Amino acid sequence: QVQLVESGGGLVQAEGSLRVSCVASGLISSTSIVGWFLQAPGKVREFVAAINWSGTNTNYANSAKGRFSISSDNAKNTVYLQMNNLKPEDTAVYYCAAVKGILRPANYRSPHEYPYWGQGTQVTVSP
Repeated sequence: QVQLVESGGGLVQAEGSLRVSCVASGLISSTSIVGWFLQAPGKVREFVAAINWSGTNTNYANSAKGRFSISSDNAKNTVYLQMNNLKPEDTAVYYCAAVKGILRPANYRSPHEYPYWGQGTQVTVSP
């Protein structure tokens, strides 16, 4: 089992920045992939970014490229999502998720690939 706890969400103005964190515990390992997803009210959960646990390989949704950056700190068992130049349409609950995978993060863009999920953290971007 893997436990995930997100933090760092909040209210920010448009064009501002925010960093959300995901602390993992349990059976997290070097073969784990951690992904970030967002879910806006009334909409399906969408892929944002994913990273392998060692931090050597990442993958991003087109909407996140150039604005968001995913990274990992193995010493802290934490994966971060740095979000810059935020837009009101980025407003959503952000979830981190984990899966044991041997493929690259690009192969884990669907929420159905992930068996372990955190509780989510709300990010609100005001105009």
